Amino acid sequence: MARMNILPTYILLSLLTFLPYASPSPFPNSSLSLHPHPDPDSVARDLHRQVKFSHRRALASSSSCFSGNPIDDCWRCAGTDWSQDRQRLADCGIGFGRNALGGKGGPIYVVTDSSDRDPVNPTPGTLRHAVIQEGPLWIVFGSDMTIRLNEELLMNSFKTLDGRGKNVHIAGGACITIQYVSNIIIHNIHVHHCVPTGNANVRSSPTHYGWRTKSDGDGISLYSARDVWVDHCSLSYCADGLIDAIMGSTAITITNNYFSHHNEVMLLGHSDAYTPDSGMQVTIAFNHFGEALVQRMPRCRLGYFHIVNNDYTEWEMYAIGGSANPTINSQGNRYIAPTDSNAKEVTKRVDTVEGTWGGWNWRTEGDLMVNGAFFVPSGEGLEAKYDKATSIDPKSAVMITQLTQTAGVFGDPRNGGDGTDYSGASYSSGGSSRSSTNNNGEGMGNLGMVFASGVDRSLQLFSIQFFSLVVLMYYVLCGHPL
Repeated sequence: MARMNILPTYILLSLLTFLPYASPSPFPNSSLSLHPHPDPDSVARDLHRQVKFSHRRALASSSSCFSGNPIDDCWRCAGTDWSQDRQRLADCGIGFGRNALGGKGGPIYVVTDSSDRDPVNPTPGTLRHAVIQEGPLWIVFGSDMTIRLNEELLMNSFKTLDGRGKNVHIAGGACITIQYVSNIIIHNIHVHHCVPTGNANVRSSPTHYGWRTKSDGDGISLYSARDVWVDHCSLSYCADGLIDAIMGSTAITITNNYFSHHNEVMLLGHSDAYTPDSGMQVTIAFNHFGEALVQRMPRCRLGYFHIVNNDYTEWEMYAIGGSANPTINSQGNRYIAPTDSNAKEVTKRVDTVEGTWGGWNWRTEGDLMVNGAFFVPSGEGLEAKYDKATSIDPKSAVMITQLTQTAGVFGDPRNGGDGTDYSGASYSSGGSSRSSTNNNGEGMGNLGMVFASGVDRSLQLFSIQFFSLVVLMYYVLCGHPL
């Protein structure tokens, strides 16, 4: 009889050890609910108002702070010191990824150690130790640093990487993986010279680590992720893609970044046959696709892609490609074609005959074509579907220089290099390997430890209730007394 009293207690304590998983990610290494936004038109209406308001305010204001870029104006021109109000950034998202909270409402974690000695047992103060924690964290950096990761950086849900005020590089090793998690913001970080790693154990949470096979060497890799926002980063020289999103990832915004020195820049969609990617929705806005790029800016499959107010100043093969009937809405971009007469076309239907892609919904509206660039549209009569791909209201292409003048990490030089200040990695695929120099960024000062509150814990509550139900079912089915 004594044994029957002990057994339920033991089982209950065993189940309670799983409660650290009761984070905004429902379960580690399992798919999230990746349903697309049910009404993309509402996204368009909301952001139409946001962009128009920012434009009008910039015209009317006597302050030089306002640029008309709705993201930057939101956090830089709020009338407060951004370094004391960092989490305001989470309120400034646009497009399909605008609901990404990052670490909003959580404490600030200051990375003080650039090492990555043990990917299974990371040292407190390192970036890896920060990103695996449960619950929201706003992660900042205590000094300028270059972080060479020995294995992929597996991020947990509700995290912000905020490099403002410091010169932060993730370079020369593995880079960032956002897998089966949500609510991620990556802001003002250099990501470059990323190489394949793997065949090793890597920790993804305080209570879980697992075996990772060989990675591709992406700069930022999204795998079954949602509510992700990448803003004001500088990306170059990676072994595979600079940003890749696959396996049903959705609700993604990619803004104000500077892409350079790379072959296959951005892949959005796993394969033509992977139908869950039909729910992928991505906003690509205010980016500068710059020096020494070749193709895939982006290369899309199946989903909805709004490409708005970007500056395409260089490509060797094509700018925007796709297969498997993606919806591509190109608005207010500037496309500057290369001198090669065989590479003037902006678009490319990849491995698809014309009789197949004639009905695909690819549209150009208000784009500025320079040096003989041309966009081949398709899908006449599909305007309703085209409208649903719209996520923000485009400004005129003549304003592209103003909108993208601060693309990339703040303070980066653009004269003859990507400003990565790194000369380490060599590999045979993806980007080329070439070194360049950089200054120390803006030097915007240090930030002490700050705490906040107010994050919605509904998902944590759900997980606790779920495990409680498991305990109850065990007692009932096994005949143990409650």
